[in-house]
Amino acid sequence: MYYTYILLSLKDRNFHIGFTGDLKRRLTEHQAGKNISTKPGLPLKLIYYEAHLSKTDAERREQYFKTTKGKSALRQMSTDSLAGLRT
Repeated sequence: MYYTYILLSLKDRNFHIGFTGDLKRRLTEHQAGKNISTKPGLPLKLIYYEAHLSKTDAERREQYFKTTKGKSALRQMSTDSLAGLRT
């Protein structure tokens, strides 16, 4: 399986979007600050993920969520979850 995932920075409220074949390992790496793009936004919260049989499908979905339209869809899908995380 391949996973497309969305993390929310609890520090700067930015989305961080990626894909992986090992979701648990990847989340551990992000939380440990091993990723240069997410390290400044620690702590992070996993707010959404999808499972795909195809690596290509997971990559395609990652690219969609990185577009303006994709981020808008994500915010709409997660309205209640994001409201519960407001500080």
